[in-house]
Amino acid sequence: MPDTTFFAARADGRPHLALFLNAGDPPARLTDLALVLEEEGVDVLELAVPFPNSPTDGPVIRRSADRALAAGTTLDTVLDELATLRPQLKNLKIALLADWSHSLRAADPATCARAIAQAGADALLVHALPPRLRPAWRQALREAALPQVATCYPTSTPEVLTAAARDAHDAYVYLVAHYGRSGTTPAQGHHTLAATVATLRAAAPATPVAIGFGVKSAADLDAVAAAGADAAIVGSAAVARIETALTEGRDAAQALRALLHDLRPPGPPQPATAGRTTSTTAVPRTTAVPRTTSTSTTPGTTSTSTTPGTTTPAR
Repeated sequence: MPDTTFFAARADGRPHLALFLNAGDPPARLTDLALVLEEEGVDVLELAVPFPNSPTDGPVIRRSADRALAAGTTLDTVLDELATLRPQLKNLKIALLADWSHSLRAADPATCARAIAQAGADALLVHALPPRLRPAWRQALREAALPQVATCYPTSTPEVLTAAARDAHDAYVYLVAHYGRSGTTPAQGHHTLAATVATLRAAAPATPVAIGFGVKSAADLDAVAAAGADAAIVGSAAVARIETALTEGRDAAQALRALLHDLRPPGPPQPATAGRTTSTTAVPRTTAVPRTTSTSTTPGTTSTSTTPGTTTPAR
């Protein structure tokens, strides 16, 4: 049975790292960017199929999506690139993010889930999936053996937190640091999310917890570790480095490498003060993982929040 663990065990006190990028920004560079992430020990690439006018994204990620869309990036082109990339990866996992309205509205859930899994995605996060469609997507993911990334907020109810942790058991639960736009940091700091992390951990001890929104520095990663989370998700900071490189005529892949060195400087991290910072051990792989049998007992693609009708934060 293929291994589905997203975060291998760490003993150095540092959180794992997931990086968000819009596919197609810049065009035809996904393999180059992903191989840099693999070389630098990034655990997960949260790869977005770009969509316009995201209500939860700040200007940096919105501009990135607009550039990718202008270059002709679609779900089909992303899956084609992913299928080419997958055999070259040994450890980096790919969590695909797709907006329901822009990319999936016309898709048959079963056909779409199979295509995403066969292209080599390790998990799927569907942005803004209408509640009435959740059962069909759960069934489709079950048949495709494609885990989900579920999301929640510190202000989510205990019931919502429990559901998110259990639904994401084969991938990870994305704890959004605060309501607002991507790229902004919670006023009290990421370390104050320890109680929410503990609630998620109690609901599903084996489900990794990743914290995102406003994570942009080594100090932020230390604060995520102090909250007891398994991983930090870096989005706007990575996209901004790419944007600056494109503007200045520099190489986007090397700009990402420089960011990763800034995020993980030499020397010991500050000690975590709450929760857990490691997960179970993952098995590296060198080729695409076949997805012919289900490994998830509670699949689904929609994320959760406390406010009905709100959209899922993308990063």
